[in-house]
Amino acid sequence: MKRILFLAALVLQTFAMKAATAKIDRIEPANWYAGLKNPSLQLMVYGKDIATADVKVDYPNVKIDSLVRLDSPNYLLVYLNVGGAQPGTMTLNISGKKVKYELKQREMSGDKRKGFTNADVLYMLMPDRFASAVAPTKKKSATIPMKTKYTVDRTKPSLRHGGNIEGIRQHLDYFTELGVTALWFTPVLENDSPDNNGNSTYHGYATTDYYRVDPRFGTNEEYRRLIDEAHTKGLKVVMDMIFNHCGYDHPWVSDIPSKDWFNKPEWLQSVKEGETPEAAAAKSAQYLQTSYKLTPVLDPYASKVDMSETVDGWFVPTMPDLNQRNSHVMKYLIQNSVWWIETVGIDGIRMDTYPYADAKAMASWMKELNSEYPNFNVVGETWVTEPAYTAAWQKDSKVAKVNSNLKSVMDFSFFEKINMAKKEDTDAWWNGFNRIYNSFVYDYLYPNPSSVMAFIENHDTDRFLGEGCDTVALKQALALLLTVNRTPQLYYGTEILMNGTKSVTDGNVRKDFPGGFEGDTRNAFTAEGRTKQENAMFNWLSHLLHWRQGNDVIIKGKQTQFIPFNGIYVIARTHNGRTVMTILNGTRKSATMPVKRYAEVIGNAQKVKDVLTGRYYNLSTDLELRPRQALVLEW
Repeated sequence: MKRILFLAALVLQTFAMKAATAKIDRIEPANWYAGLKNPSLQLMVYGKDIATADVKVDYPNVKIDSLVRLDSPNYLLVYLNVGGAQPGTMTLNISGKKVKYELKQREMSGDKRKGFTNADVLYMLMPDRFASAVAPTKKKSATIPMKTKYTVDRTKPSLRHGGNIEGIRQHLDYFTELGVTALWFTPVLENDSPDNNGNSTYHGYATTDYYRVDPRFGTNEEYRRLIDEAHTKGLKVVMDMIFNHCGYDHPWVSDIPSKDWFNKPEWLQSVKEGETPEAAAAKSAQYLQTSYKLTPVLDPYASKVDMSETVDGWFVPTMPDLNQRNSHVMKYLIQNSVWWIETVGIDGIRMDTYPYADAKAMASWMKELNSEYPNFNVVGETWVTEPAYTAAWQKDSKVAKVNSNLKSVMDFSFFEKINMAKKEDTDAWWNGFNRIYNSFVYDYLYPNPSSVMAFIENHDTDRFLGEGCDTVALKQALALLLTVNRTPQLYYGTEILMNGTKSVTDGNVRKDFPGGFEGDTRNAFTAEGRTKQENAMFNWLSHLLHWRQGNDVIIKGKQTQFIPFNGIYVIARTHNGRTVMTILNGTRKSATMPVKRYAEVIGNAQKVKDVLTGRYYNLSTDLELRPRQALVLEW
């Protein structure tokens, strides 16, 4: 008995000694906000042997709910209840070490934060490839030191090119001139990973710090300044986030908090010093690669092996797969999204690789965000080209087993069909614009079709123009995109005919915007720097975008589509006695549109105006259309 008591005392003494020497490296989040509906706050404390620490707090209406000690001794999760606490600075006593922690005053209540809607047109860009500029607080640009080695080389499509937040900020007037109303940047958070065989994480999808803007892009303060100035110009900002995975060089990888922090992490133990993750994964029987096939997630007959490969498999060896089923992981991620909304004032979130993450966990995230920010919006990347699949991911879907609570989804069906139709003549059944018609017929599956994000290209696809410059097909696609019952998204440079394919590398569809970088031979941000053809495209699209702004026929109007007839596809919007009719000749020959067939929409209208050209047409007689002609008629 004495021996047992002695051993217990020795353990307690050792525990107390470790607690006294525990080191606090950082706490995430670094601050929080008073007045949120969810009173629970998770503090992730990093530091050697910090798990042994005791924690006390003495602040009105704040109490410690629990201390969670994970498998690694170098993490401690402190769960606080801050319900009813007022803004101010509390003192955390962590094993005798006093740490100041601030509860900030919120700038506004959650219901006052307005997200993007179908009244907006999102403009997607990659910060590294758009523009580079020196912040006013700096005298000149310089290579930003990082923990890992990297190269800035604009001649290499897969290395960093040096674009930054300040470069975007200095071109905000360009976006308003063009006529878009919201900006979606690929991820801006720190990606401190080394270059590898001519590749880098310039794209931003390998996060190594969830609370820090990548210093090569700028600072948290510069990000906030950009968003504030965007708001003054009527522009919203959408933040790209990734809950499915982090970057290989995140601290969680070298020191895994708990054995279930990642999905299938066992293979990491076999990685030798100096060995690349790709090389180690290639020879490890324990490494699980995702199949990239998302159908098992909703497949009622899905096998366990297929489901595991989709959800638990790693996207690539350099992007460790986070386990959202671990409640501590999910709490961390949920808090991170709230922190960015409150700290910099973003107007929406685009969630990368949405179905790869655990569906129930993601639904809980969206439920909390919808509760705190009922007018906010999140769009999820759901890359399957069947409408039935996409629709099941939208909030309140009647065909889903789990309500995702996700308001907006990405329309990969529209993307696929429009890119097929551009190469085909529209026939009597399946080809050409029949593909679009046959996609829209399934809109009854969507609880809210207007909150489905449609696009013709993005950073992960070939440019719509491919390696060519078919402006006729491009105008047809854009005329349709900007008039149908969807939330439209454009990709940077489309307005100046940027092209390229992924046949060699993704970097070829992510080229630098001309004029955004020092030494560029021309500046396409200005009319003087654009070619005649580029100006024609810019002006055409800008006119259409400005016409769309605040246009209730497009934003609120009822949609009616007609089966393609004589190769002509017609889709109409009506609202409060006004009508917009988009007419597309889907053939490479002249065609006649019999107006009587569309009498239910045309009614008694005769003289109508083409929004695209300003020309007037007479609907008392049949319309003669040029090959591939697009009309957007209004009356």
